[in-house]
Amino acid sequence: MNINVGIIGFGTVGTGTAKILLENAEVIKEKTGLNINLLKIADLDIERDRGIALPDGTLTTDANEVLSNPDIHIVVELIGGIQPAKDFILRAIANGKHVVTANKALLATEGREIFEKAKDNGVMVGFEASVAGGIPIIKVLREGLIANRILSIYGIINGTSNYILTRMFEDKIEFKDALQEAQRLGYAEADPTFDIEGIDTAHKITLMASLAYGIPLSYDKVYVEGISKVSALDIDFARELGYKIKLLAIAKATDGEVELRVHPTMVPENYLISKVDGVLNAVYVVGDAVGETLYYGRGAGDMPTGSAVVADIVDIAKKIVSRCSIKEEMEFIGKRSDLRVKPMGEIESKYYFRCTALDRPGVLSKISGILGKYEISIEAVIQKGRSVGGAVPLVLLTHRAREEDVQKAIQEIDRLDVVADKTMVIRVESEEG
Repeated sequence: MNINVGIIGFGTVGTGTAKILLENAEVIKEKTGLNINLLKIADLDIERDRGIALPDGTLTTDANEVLSNPDIHIVVELIGGIQPAKDFILRAIANGKHVVTANKALLATEGREIFEKAKDNGVMVGFEASVAGGIPIIKVLREGLIANRILSIYGIINGTSNYILTRMFEDKIEFKDALQEAQRLGYAEADPTFDIEGIDTAHKITLMASLAYGIPLSYDKVYVEGISKVSALDIDFARELGYKIKLLAIAKATDGEVELRVHPTMVPENYLISKVDGVLNAVYVVGDAVGETLYYGRGAGDMPTGSAVVADIVDIAKKIVSRCSIKEEMEFIGKRSDLRVKPMGEIESKYYFRCTALDRPGVLSKISGILGKYEISIEAVIQKGRSVGGAVPLVLLTHRAREEDVQKAIQEIDRLDVVADKTMVIRVESEEG
């Protein structure tokens, strides 16, 4: 049987997807027996050379030639953003077409409606490419670990932020210099807000958590904090304490609740995930039966992400041919459990504090007194340099504490007349925390 595909969006990922469908068509046929044909590609710019030889008539500037074409079985949306991508996807679904998308922002924020419409119309929505590029983590959570209760997920799933933190660690440079380098090399956008402030990462953990725990898509309940306030000083102190700083997406099931958070995190240098550097991604998943597992690879780019898009196309094509119940396939996401998303104030962690304190006797005593008031115990203290009457960094590493108590303590510490600037707080993940 021939399965016909139309693509909307001929940018980086669209180009990679088209290249794989055309150049690896025989490979796919040998492995699956399927003839997958690329019928149409819609994009506003069809003049620019993408380095692909397409059959005449493939390109169009009119998305309707994809959405309304009765011969197309699968519509691939690769334009990104919320609109008009959402409208295109809903129209494709209404026309009885299956959909594949890499649009994590759209699915994380508008996915409930999209998945419900797909289920009602008996079509599938594939979104492997929306999380971690070429790493098949969606398939892992949906299929590979289906027999497990997922205990926790830790993800380095934004290559831009990981590259910046890696450069800060390796070359001891400040955040702004590492960001400028990432922009010059094309790893960061001109406006990098989604990447460096954790928004892109939050979109991705929203999707993974829904699959892992059966909760509704809960982007609005994810705690999100980016890396723009991390300094070279914090990187150096983390190194001295035996840690690296990574932007982590964290989902944990604890006591009938789910933690959902994205923030800079100190991770022990000997942990496997702390060794994931540069633009690479990794997702560490712990299941009750399988134990610890790690999935590692390129999280972005034309060919890795295109590979994930084509994998979804092939999966859907197989289901079309086998005439399996698509409605049952779409039951995998949405409300299947009563787990509550735990408010950030209730989570517990270890913490790193960097205070800018005046170099006077009794300063540490005042700070430790406030921490003791909120039952926050100190594991380690570092104070470097002398500046008689001036300010010096004072670093404290705590044992496990409650977030709400930590925030109250920090507010009091920052009001002390011996503290010259706002205290930097970074959460710590380790065997204890």
